[in-house]
Amino acid sequence: MSVPAIQAALQQMQALSNQAAGQSAGAAAAPDQPGSFAGELQASLGRINQMQQSAKQQSMAFQAGDPDVALNDVMIDMQKASVSFEMGVQVRNRLVTAYKDVMSMQI
Repeated sequence: MSVPAIQAALQQMQALSNQAAGQSAGAAAAPDQPGSFAGELQASLGRINQMQQSAKQQSMAFQAGDPDVALNDVMIDMQKASVSFEMGVQVRNRLVTAYKDVMSMQI
C-alpha cells in the first residue's frame, strides 16, 4: 500500500460523501485533521505500512547474517505485520460494504 494511493482513495471517498450530502467539492474537511475519521484511518494505514517495512528490514538483516537479529524476533514481527494488514483489509471491506449500503438506501 502506498501513501499517495491511500490519500487518493480517501479524497475520492470524501468527494463522493460531499456530493451525496449536496456540498461542493471544495468544502471537504482536511483528512489529516486530528480526531477526524479520515485522519485516524490514514494514521492506521501508516502504522500498518510502518510495521510491514520494519518486518521487511528485519528479515533482510537476518538474511544478511546480522548477529543482532534473532529468528524468533523476525518471525514475530512478520506475523504482527501480517495480522495488522489483514485487519486493515477487513476494515476496508466493512467500509466498502457500509458505503454500498448507505448509497443504496431509499430517501
